[in-house]
Order: sequence, then C-alpha cells, then structure tokens
Amino acid sequence: MQELNGYLILAHLSNIELYFTSPELVKNEIITLHGEEFHHVVNVMRNSVGDSLHITDGLGIIYKTEIVEIAKDNLVVVIKERLTFENRAANIWFCIPVLKNPDRLKFAFEKCVELGVTNFVLFSSKHTLSRKLKTDKLQKTLLSATKQSLRAFLPKIISATFDEIIEYPGSKIIFEQNSKNIFDGNVNIDQQVYLLFGPEGGLDKSEIDLFSSESSYSLSTNRLRSETAIIKCASLLKLS
Repeated sequence: MQELNGYLILAHLSNIELYFTSPELVKNEIITLHGEEFHHVVNVMRNSVGDSLHITDGLGIIYKTEIVEIAKDNLVVVIKERLTFENRAANIWFCIPVLKNPDRLKFAFEKCVELGVTNFVLFSSKHTLSRKLKTDKLQKTLLSATKQSLRAFLPKIISATFDEIIEYPGSKIIFEQNSKNIFDGNVNIDQQVYLLFGPEGGLDKSEIDLFSSESSYSLSTNRLRSETAIIKCASLLKLS
C-alpha cells in the first residue's frame, strides 16, 4: 500500500478522471459502479473492458482499477493498486452560515473542498437572511468538488443552529471584523476546532459576546464578503 500526501497526488494523478463509489460497493478486490458514475464512464468517457479507472470510496483511498465487466446499468472493476491518504483536516469544522445567494454559498463550499476542508456545519443565526438549509443539494456540490480536485475524502455536512454549535465539544474560533487578533492559519489539528463565520448581516452582538477576545479573530483589515472570508480562512490553514 502506497502512502501519498495531497501534493504528491497532483503530480502522480493530475491527468486522471476520478470516480466515486460507496464504501459498501468495495468488496475484497472488486468495485462496482452504477448510476451517474456508471453513465459517465461508459456513455460520456466511452470506456470499455480493459480500460483503467481511478475510484475513491471517500474514506481516504484512491483505487487504481481495471474494468472487467460492463452490464446494462453497472460495471465491475478489479483493484490493481491502492493509494492511501491522511486527512489532516479531520478535526476541523467549517461552520458556514446560510447565505442569501445560493451561488455564493456553493462557490464557498467548492473552494473549501479544493483546499482540503472535509467537515462542514451549515447553520443559521439571528441575522441570517435565508433560513433554507438544503444540505442534500450541497452534498452533490461537495462530491463534484472532491472528484474535480482529486481528493480522497468525501466531506461531511450537517445542519445546526448557532446555539447548537456553541454546545459542541471542542474549541471555537469566531471571525469578527472588529477583532484585533489577525488569523494566521495556525490551529491545533489534533483537537476538535470549530471555525465560525458570520452571514451577510453579520453576527449579533449577543452571539459575539459568547466568545472571549482570545477566541475572536479578523481575516482582513478590510470588510470581506462572507464567502471571501470563508475561502481565505481555508487557504490560510496549514493542512499540507
């Protein structure tokens, strides 16, 4: 079994198409693809028996495989090689507010996944402008971004309220424009940490007051859009 980090995968696999299958469809040395992934392999990419495919189970492994059978609605591959990866972001949770513009929210999630973030909490707070929590649609965005950026971990996403996040075990960091502390990306990745970002309307004073000055950080001397702040934070984290 070969171990690679996030940078080496790009050099080793930069020109591949990456596909996803549920972990339960990986049995011994055989993997089955069906649904949209099967359609893309056969009808879009025109692969046939004997061709190589790279498939992830979303749990940290990318399999190099060979197609051995194509049926009407599924195909079977045999595993030739396993590439195993470490998830350095396993304990980091990005708490992202529901944004009024769904395209901006989708963009933020896509870029975070590309930068290695694997855990998300979609939340509402007092000044959230939209209350619609549609994690099912965002899950498709996460899957697409995972494959596009050749990541081996399919991100998790849950829904919560601001008050529920406060009760989660682990340390919390809140990003607030007026904080005197400038965030440099250094967090303890060996412990659970929740990074909270404000919505377009900002966080309420009563919410900000729940945090000590040592837990409050700013990402810029300028005011950033919510999605920009989220992406900048992801780019600052030392995950490689």
